[in-house]
Amino acid sequence: MSIENRINELIDLINYHNEKYYNQDEPEITDMEYDDLMKELMKLEEENPNLKKVNSPTNRVGGKPLDKFEQIVHKIPMLSLSNAYSSQDLKDFDKRVRGAVSGHVEYVVEFKIDGLSVGLTYENGVFEKGATRGNGIIGEDISKNLMTVKSIPLKIKEDNELVVRGEVYISKENFKKVNEQQEEMDLQLFANPRNLAAGSLRQLDSKLTAKRPLDIFIFNLEHMEDNNFKSHSESLEFLKELGFEVSPNYKICKDIEGVIEHIEYWTENRGNLGFEIDGMVIKVNNLSQRDEMGFTAKSPRWAIAYKFPAEKKKTKILDIVVEVGRTGTITPTAILEPVRLAGTTVSRATLHNEDYIKQKDIRINDIVLVQKAGDIIPQVLEVIKEERSGEESEFNMPNRCPVCLEPTLRIEGEAAVKCINMSCPAQIRRGMIHFVSRDAMNIDGLGESIITLLLNQKIIQDVADLYYINKEDVINLERMGEKSAQNLMKSIEKSKKNDLWRLINGLGIKYVGVKGAKILASNFDELDSIINSKVEDLINLEEFGDIMANSVFEFFKEEKNLNVINKLRNVGVNTKSLKEKNSDVPKIFEGMKIVLTGTLPTLKRNDAKEIIESRGGKSTSSVSKSTTFVLAGEEAGSKLTKANELGVKVIDEETFLQLSNLDSKEEVQSKL
Repeated sequence: MSIENRINELIDLINYHNEKYYNQDEPEITDMEYDDLMKELMKLEEENPNLKKVNSPTNRVGGKPLDKFEQIVHKIPMLSLSNAYSSQDLKDFDKRVRGAVSGHVEYVVEFKIDGLSVGLTYENGVFEKGATRGNGIIGEDISKNLMTVKSIPLKIKEDNELVVRGEVYISKENFKKVNEQQEEMDLQLFANPRNLAAGSLRQLDSKLTAKRPLDIFIFNLEHMEDNNFKSHSESLEFLKELGFEVSPNYKICKDIEGVIEHIEYWTENRGNLGFEIDGMVIKVNNLSQRDEMGFTAKSPRWAIAYKFPAEKKKTKILDIVVEVGRTGTITPTAILEPVRLAGTTVSRATLHNEDYIKQKDIRINDIVLVQKAGDIIPQVLEVIKEERSGEESEFNMPNRCPVCLEPTLRIEGEAAVKCINMSCPAQIRRGMIHFVSRDAMNIDGLGESIITLLLNQKIIQDVADLYYINKEDVINLERMGEKSAQNLMKSIEKSKKNDLWRLINGLGIKYVGVKGAKILASNFDELDSIINSKVEDLINLEEFGDIMANSVFEFFKEEKNLNVINKLRNVGVNTKSLKEKNSDVPKIFEGMKIVLTGTLPTLKRNDAKEIIESRGGKSTSSVSKSTTFVLAGEEAGSKLTKANELGVKVIDEETFLQLSNLDSKEEVQSKL
């Protein structure tokens, strides 16, 4: 690969990971891996200045602000920090500092709170505006949302213009409570406190933000007219007096050895804090010395962030158990001797598949090193083979399903061992959960816990049985009263009228998702036509191939699957395509490729897709130059970025609904 191609590749990679981290709050790589990419790019650009691109991430900080909020130009750029990963990195930093300034150097060490960085501006003692960091120069105006954070004072006793910077976070206890509420409502759980905090601040409706128990720690005085502070610690005490909650437990260290000692303490004890931290920040305390050192284009020379290494602990594998998923995949899980790891007690870790176990030579009774991938997902890092005692036993994937006891099979070319009995109770349970899901029959009120109860009490045995239950069957179930039971029955009845593609998707045909289900429904008028089709008919469908075609063909040749379909048909579940209902709708989006991204204010994603497709448009998954427009909602991510880079038109839900009510394609084109 040429140097220029590698530079282009690195730019694309870093911009992608910037998008995942800053705008989507879904980092995929560690900070160290990210830094390695950045260092390689900087080195190549230094050696080949003629190849440096205008869009190089070395020219800017952080991510691009989202278009859903008004943009704010920061009075003082909100720069990022260089990272350190070892005591030697810290000593090197200290050497650079002492070589650049005169006099003795002391440092302030603060927690690196794992949240979302924001800037707050006060005018005449009143909170005026607040913004995310964005790209460091321009951020998102989230003032209304920040006003709901109770630890942000709305009035202070200071008439001068004041700009401070802080980190919005959510405590471990409040994070736990929010997830408990999510679980009670059968909603998706949040992955970690940082994602919850960042997502809450990016709500378009500040009433939703107000429901989240957010907090803030202020860690820097960015700007203040006529201030005479001589040190950073002095400014923190001043901010504390004004009513701000400043970075807690900050420490002034007389030398780098004191810094390292302080960091070592919190590396071991961070789990005892009531909030998440992912490192420590070290800053030169003397403000005059800071001025002497100045900034690079990316970060201050007088500060550095020490990143905690992924915490690793030794523990013992007590057993290896397996679980059966919806498609029959059998996943092994290590049962661990409980160990405290990154703030929580870990007693289980996924082992993925048979190959993973063999590659790492994992055995029952092994002593292993475990860590949390991204401080979230427990994983077995390695086996400590020198501590083997001879009591260890090899684990073999079962040749029979642990639930139904039918033979298992490992398909050639695949890593997974599967139970191929479609009547397996474990598969039935997962299949039912899929059948009632939002992208399938969309039956509100039928969550995982209710499905499990119905199965355990033998009220249902297959998905068709859901339509034969009555209110008396469910009213006495746990957490199910008169009103809930009544609403559930209405939801089940309503789902009988769904379009054919929802039923096809709900049936769980291998390799056929929402898109494949819609292709089948749009090419066949009714389910019977699909059942009676030949492989050759299916192979010729758009985006179908041998694998999908054979999977559909084989599914509808299984007698037990046909029995379920007959039960569904007999109880009145629709098995015909409803596309004729849309025949009178003008094809105003005909020939247009439309991309959806983010969460829309009122429309569900599938409702928006149905509006597009019923009007002749095509809902596509990726943005390209041929994309007609992008419909963007909350937390729009890389697709929005790409649309902006390519100059593709971006619209919001309100504009989309206005377009949808027009009478002709020409009118739509004139409005875009």
